[in-house]
Amino acid sequence: MGFDIHRRMIESVKDIKIEETRAQIACMLNELWHSRLPDIHWSNVVRNKKYVCYVFKYKQAIVGTAIWSSPVARRLDPLTTLELRRMALSDVCPKNTATYTLSQMIKSIRVKFNDLTKLISYQDTEVHSGTIYKAANWTETITNPGGEWSSPSRPRDKVQTSVPKVRWEYNL
Repeated sequence: MGFDIHRRMIESVKDIKIEETRAQIACMLNELWHSRLPDIHWSNVVRNKKYVCYVFKYKQAIVGTAIWSSPVARRLDPLTTLELRRMALSDVCPKNTATYTLSQMIKSIRVKFNDLTKLISYQDTEVHSGTIYKAANWTETITNPGGEWSSPSRPRDKVQTSVPKVRWEYNL
């Protein structure tokens, strides 16, 4: 019942504000709400050339978080591209919160990193349909067939998911 009361209190996504936060906080909050890929350590974020993390606030309550960094894929330019690594929302967020906060973060990122030309994100096809990216005018570019990312020259820890992923791009 408490969540229903909060849902009614957040009548509009425009009541939600974004603020930059430390990677440690964003990674901790991500573990609470992310639907599929909770494992991301803050040190894996801050070692990138560029990164920024956000919290989404309604009044004094944090209701979501997002983590951006230089692309994980080595073939993408880390100086001109930023990847949305994780975005997670609590269940008190109203419909369209993800698309709204995405647009707010893009405005902030344009100011913070004026040399960027592209934003990217990957959609896990098993649990998401890409609705937030479609609504925010991102372009679907590549579908990765999934599978194991390890190679003899670069072994990885346990795979969190091996399903196909769609890369979405947004040109700045």
